[in-house]
Amino acid sequence: MTTDTIAGVRIPDSDLVAEATDLVRTTTPELIFHHSRRVFLFGTLQAQRAGLTPDPELLYVAALFHDLGLVPPYRGDDQRFELDGADQARAFLTTHGFSAADSELVWTAIALHTTPEVPWRMHPLIAGTTAGVETDVLGMRLDALTREEIDEVVRAHPRPRFKERILAAFTDGFAHRPESTFGTVNADVLEHFLPGFSRTDFVEVIEGSDWPE
Repeated sequence: MTTDTIAGVRIPDSDLVAEATDLVRTTTPELIFHHSRRVFLFGTLQAQRAGLTPDPELLYVAALFHDLGLVPPYRGDDQRFELDGADQARAFLTTHGFSAADSELVWTAIALHTTPEVPWRMHPLIAGTTAGVETDVLGMRLDALTREEIDEVVRAHPRPRFKERILAAFTDGFAHRPESTFGTVNADVLEHFLPGFSRTDFVEVIEGSDWPE
């Protein structure tokens, strides 16, 4: 992208950000790239509204990597898709000389980005990542943003048929590992779109456990 500032949000100007941008733009579908950039932009704006100041460079990496686990070559077979993206981001930051603390912080932000409420009680980076996801995917706190901010973000990173397309991406991203959706919002997706899927029932797990009553 050639635009350095979108809706008043400055895209960090660093080699790390350039590499992250190139990696995601060239190895994921356009849907994921534009969504991830919007997550950074909306996350930054929502963090500002909440009086939070996440590190822009780390927030950018968290936003750009947060959905890598939905698509090859990053998605795995045996863990939640959020962990795939988190693992990739941690490795990316580690190889670029970032501290273990910063790398783990970004890992946590991505790992928790589909968890309701909890991220808002944590580090500003974790809260900011979730805020961006909640705004772009769920429309949460849109009323905290101006019409001009929203329009400028969407002009830079369009979202045609986004609801339909992101739900299809979610389904494709973890239909082959349905057990990984236990206890998560991801089970809702498969219940709607994967024929024959039956969510694991938490109560039945407790009642059927090996513990004698």
